[in-house]
Amino acid sequence: MRQWVLVGAALVSAALSSAPAGAEVKVALIGPITGQYAIFGDQMKRGAEYMVEQLNKSGGLAGEKVVLEVGDDACDPRQAVAVANQMAARGVAVVIGHYCSGSSIPASAVYNENGILQISPASTNPAFTDDAAKKGWNNVFRTCGRDDAQGVVAGDFIAERFKGKAIAVLDDKSAYGRGLADETAKRLAAKGVKVAVRESYTAGEKDYSALVTKLKRAGIELVYVGGYHTEVGLMLRQAKDQGFEAQFMSGDANATDELGKIAGAAANGFLFTFGRDARKFPSAKAVVEDFRKGGFDPEGYTLYTVAAIQAYAAAVKEAKSTALEKVAAALRGKSFETVLGTIAFDEKGDVRNPQYVLYVYKDGKYSEL
Repeated sequence: MRQWVLVGAALVSAALSSAPAGAEVKVALIGPITGQYAIFGDQMKRGAEYMVEQLNKSGGLAGEKVVLEVGDDACDPRQAVAVANQMAARGVAVVIGHYCSGSSIPASAVYNENGILQISPASTNPAFTDDAAKKGWNNVFRTCGRDDAQGVVAGDFIAERFKGKAIAVLDDKSAYGRGLADETAKRLAAKGVKVAVRESYTAGEKDYSALVTKLKRAGIELVYVGGYHTEVGLMLRQAKDQGFEAQFMSGDANATDELGKIAGAAANGFLFTFGRDARKFPSAKAVVEDFRKGGFDPEGYTLYTVAAIQAYAAAVKEAKSTALEKVAAALRGKSFETVLGTIAFDEKGDVRNPQYVLYVYKDGKYSEL
């Protein structure tokens, strides 16, 4: 059952055995290690640490020891660019990150300029890969899906269950939040569903009482939020305090038990979209067991990070090199066995056939609906 766990490591341990003694392959993990979204940075960091350990146990990557460099962008675009430049100066071969689309998109230009591969486990804004493809870049990939796919699932559900009801669509003005809200609203329009209220709020705000009051007065029955769990949790709690009983719904940035800690009982019944729970996949069984033995449940983007490094390791074996041109060519159009099952990247660097489903919160936990 554990043979595949080292799929990346086992595939590459014998490659390029002529590497000089003491040589290293530097793999960078960049995400919100600090700040309000640090729970996701922790998920990604744990996934990267796990895979680097597995690779080194199996002889390294391309015959060289793998060294993990961790960078903190705090989901701030300017800090993301600064950290990207730092990693370029350190000579990293690949960046696994970032988490926030608003960080991944500007940082990708730094990586392209410096010949560094980038695989994001979490950035879902379509512009991340679309813009790179338009510019002819070959260095941008992701193991998660896109918001135009996620928005279709959310929009179809709302259109089926809430057509004829008063619907509000909110966003937090970020590349992720606004992009997801726009894609969901676009799908609703295509289904003939009109949005009664379209509002933006500022990420990081604590008081949503005025917004809740506005939605309540408008008779809103479903609130779709393009935003992160920190703000969504506060909205849920404040809505409950005001007796506002509309159905709240959001996207994948709420895939953490921490939302339940913020919202308390107000999280019960909250819906969000995310990929199928990889913790239940046969392909992830051994890795999940390893994490849980260490006292950590690999929720959210942990396994997406593991899969990113597994795919990278397999591509290095295929390319017999860590050079960007060769590894990027090896990644495109081929299938890789990972904790997420078999994944393949298209010409833009997007993973093929992402499968978004609905999740519901109950008693502080979430599960597939």
